[in-house]
Amino acid sequence: MEGPLLREVCALYDQISSLASLKPSKNVDTLFTQLVLTCSPPAPGLDIASLPQPLQAMRAHLIRLCATAEALLEVHFSSILASFENPIHNLSIFPYYSNYLKLSLLEFDILTSHCRRVPSSVAFVGSGPLPLSSIVMASTHLKGTIFHNFDIDPVANSMAGQLVCSDSDLSKRMVFHTTDVMEVTEAFGEYEVVFLAALVGLEEEEKGRVLRHLGKHMAPGAYLMLRSAHGARAFLYPVVDVRDVEASGFEILSVFHPTDEVINSVVIARKVSNLVPDNDNYNDNDTDDEKRAVLVNTPIILAEKCSGFKDFGPMIEELAIEEQLS
Repeated sequence: MEGPLLREVCALYDQISSLASLKPSKNVDTLFTQLVLTCSPPAPGLDIASLPQPLQAMRAHLIRLCATAEALLEVHFSSILASFENPIHNLSIFPYYSNYLKLSLLEFDILTSHCRRVPSSVAFVGSGPLPLSSIVMASTHLKGTIFHNFDIDPVANSMAGQLVCSDSDLSKRMVFHTTDVMEVTEAFGEYEVVFLAALVGLEEEEKGRVLRHLGKHMAPGAYLMLRSAHGARAFLYPVVDVRDVEASGFEILSVFHPTDEVINSVVIARKVSNLVPDNDNYNDNDTDDEKRAVLVNTPIILAEKCSGFKDFGPMIEELAIEEQLS
C-alpha cells in the first residue's frame, strides 16, 4: 500500500505546487480535498521518519503549501463571516466546521480526563484570522474560561476580533494578543492550559524552539495541548516528537491518533520541571539525538524567534483587502 500511496501523494504535490495561487477556488479546493482523502486512511506500513531525503523535502514543502492554503481559506471565510450581524451564529458556513466541533470535543475530553479542575484562564498560540478552536471550546465546553489568543499577525487578530465583538459573552472572554510567541515570558506562567496550534513551528527545530520556550515559562503543573499528525496525515501537518516535549520539561500524559475525519492527533503533556535546555550547548551539525541529550541535561536559554504565521502576514493582509473590495 505504501507504494501507491506515495505515488498518489507525489502526483498531487506536483499539481498543487504548480498552482499559480493557493487562494480558495474550485481547482484548489478539489486538489486539497483529494490530498486529505488520500492521506486520511490508516497507513500501517508507512514510516515517515525513514523516507528518503527527496521525499522528506517534498513532504516539508507540501506541509508549507497546506499551511498557506489553510491560512488563505481562513481569511476568506473570516471575511464572509464578518459581514453577518452575528458571525458566531453562522460558523457552519465554514466547510470544515464539523471537524472543529469533533476536534474540540476530543481535546476537551482528553483534557478533563487529566485535569479535574475547570481552568479559569487558557492560552491558544497561533489563533489566526478564524479562531474556531478557541471559539468552539469557549462557547461549548469551557463556558466560564478566559481565552488568551496569540498571533503574530495584526491583520489576523483584527479579523478574529471582528467575529466575536458582537457576541455579548465571547467578546468578554476572548482576548487577542498581537505578538511573537517567543517574546511572551511571564504571561505563560499564568495559564493553566496552553493550546499550541499545529502550524506553529512547521519544521521540527522550529517546533522544538517553541516547546523549549514554553517549558521555560509555563508554570509547573500546567497542561500543554498539542496537535500532531500520524501516518500519512504527516504529509498534511507537522509531527510532534514526544521526546522533544519531554526534553522541554513536560510529562507526556497521553497521545491519541484519530482514524475518522479529524486529521490531527492530540498530545497532552504536563509541565513537571523548571529545568530548561540551553540551545548554546549544541550546534546545527549535531544529530537530533545529540541535541535531545543536551536538552535533557542542561538549562534553557531563549532561542531565536519562531514565526508561527509570520510568513503569511502580507498575504493575509492582501487577501483581506481584496475581500473588502469584492
